[in-house]
Amino acid sequence: MELQKLIFSGLLILGFLSIVAQSIRFEIESGHTKCISEDIKSNSMTVGHYSVVNPNEGQPLPESHKFTLRVTSVYGNSYHYADHVQSGQFAFQATEGGDYMACFFAIDHHPAIKVPIEFDWRSGVAAKDWSNVAKKGSVDEMELELKKLADVVTSIHEEMFYLREREHDMQELNSKTNSRMALLSFLSLFVCLSVAGLQVWHLKSFFEKKKLI
Repeated sequence: MELQKLIFSGLLILGFLSIVAQSIRFEIESGHTKCISEDIKSNSMTVGHYSVVNPNEGQPLPESHKFTLRVTSVYGNSYHYADHVQSGQFAFQATEGGDYMACFFAIDHHPAIKVPIEFDWRSGVAAKDWSNVAKKGSVDEMELELKKLADVVTSIHEEMFYLREREHDMQELNSKTNSRMALLSFLSLFVCLSVAGLQVWHLKSFFEKKKLI
């Protein structure tokens, strides 16, 4: 019974991953840019496939339907660049954790047109081609499912450690911010009291001089 629950939970997770990893379709007006972000953990594999959707099936793609793509990390490092293309793909292992940006720029055209693009971006477990794993390993269907479940568990375990590290970093940042705010508050209070004391001293000196006169 417990094994069945475990397999059922694993299949639910795999189903969720397959939903998340589905490709998206969007349009870019010529001369404009559209960026899509993906949160990728450090040392995770990521793959992407992109192509222009042919507005007229059965006919060649118009020359005007081209775009430029650049994929950059959270620190601005470039991981993929393609200029004036209609389709392509990329694959790399992320060395930096955080939000990666894929920015599409449709080439300028007059009159303005809209370029439909289909984009499939997968990372982590979703980036693995399990059909190739099955062919190369000569495993049966049940063993393949168990391999999937094992990889999902590993991914969840790594994600938990990643979230703990992020939480620890946020706690340190909050602690430093609170300390600085407290120091700034005491400094502001000291400056206010000093200015008030100088004003009292100045007024006292002024009235004493007036009495002497």
